Amino acid sequence: MHLSVVKAILFSIYASINLCNSEKTTNLPKNVSVSTLIAFGDSFVDQGNNNYIKTLLKADFPPYGKDFRGGKPTGRFSNGKTIADILAEALGVKEYLPAYLDPSLRAKDLLSGVSFASGGTGYDPLTPKISSVIPLSVQLDNFKRYIRELKRNIGEEAAQNLITKSVFLVVGSTNDLVINYFALPIRRLQYDVPAYDNKLVKLALNFVQEIYKLGARKIAVFGAPPIGCTPIVRTTTGGAFRRCQDKENNAAQLFNSMLKQQLQVLASSLPQSSLAFVDVYNPLITAIENPNQYGLEVTDKGCCGTGTIEVSGLCNKLSPTCYNDSKFLFWDSIHPSEEGNKILVNHILPDLVHSLF
Repeated sequence: MHLSVVKAILFSIYASINLCNSEKTTNLPKNVSVSTLIAFGDSFVDQGNNNYIKTLLKADFPPYGKDFRGGKPTGRFSNGKTIADILAEALGVKEYLPAYLDPSLRAKDLLSGVSFASGGTGYDPLTPKISSVIPLSVQLDNFKRYIRELKRNIGEEAAQNLITKSVFLVVGSTNDLVINYFALPIRRLQYDVPAYDNKLVKLALNFVQEIYKLGARKIAVFGAPPIGCTPIVRTTTGGAFRRCQDKENNAAQLFNSMLKQQLQVLASSLPQSSLAFVDVYNPLITAIENPNQYGLEVTDKGCCGTGTIEVSGLCNKLSPTCYNDSKFLFWDSIHPSEEGNKILVNHILPDLVHSLF
């Protein structure tokens, strides 16, 4: 992946991935309820925070949001709901998870949770610099501010109790691998794939420990998706037949195996914690290889424009959209459609609930 990817992605693009289909939900164990969901990370769970910063990586214009409430583009990198929205609803928290930077956010909205995520960010501090988005370090600062606001609103003890019982989502690595490592040369000159994956895993674990110190106990850390099968990677490096790329997929799988193992080790050293590794790789690959099983028809292109390269600014009001986005796994050339996100949540929710409760 060379200059063509850099141009395509840095001019207007960016990333994470999701997945989806039917709207099944999983029942929580008896005597367990979730009142608050909090998300950190990238465009997988960016609910519109990038609307309020200076960056090219935005999704606050049509046709983004065409199937969202009122057909409104909110900054979500999808035609509709994100994984965060669907999980919030499945866990019985609320229908939509709001962006923390949304100026219309009310004090009562904080009680049921927010997203601090920023499309284009990653674990590697260099990743958000590439696209001028919100680093995880600043997301952590915003979380600390959120806690202070909670304490002012409901008192210190109630605020700390709320944080302890909250479910936390941590979603990263896609931009670190797709953009920072494979599209640009700096990190490849410094690290081979195993060394860079190891770096990302250490940074992910450090972030988990930081939010643990602030009271987080139920933490779900998402693995990397099959980045080599995203439409944009197929287009830029997959040749005439736009094949999935093993090099990128192997890097994602290695990261996932390292992360899963090290999360288990870390959990043993964090008292009263429940750490869940969330596998998004295998559900996505399954949907890509068996589209009919999920009512899908197209898994190698997005719904927006040609579906081969459009994302963020390249997916705009001049871009035609597909005949039926519920038949497409991807909405743009990187992000799953709402239908794709539903499929993913249906896959991950049972294990997620089992691991956290």
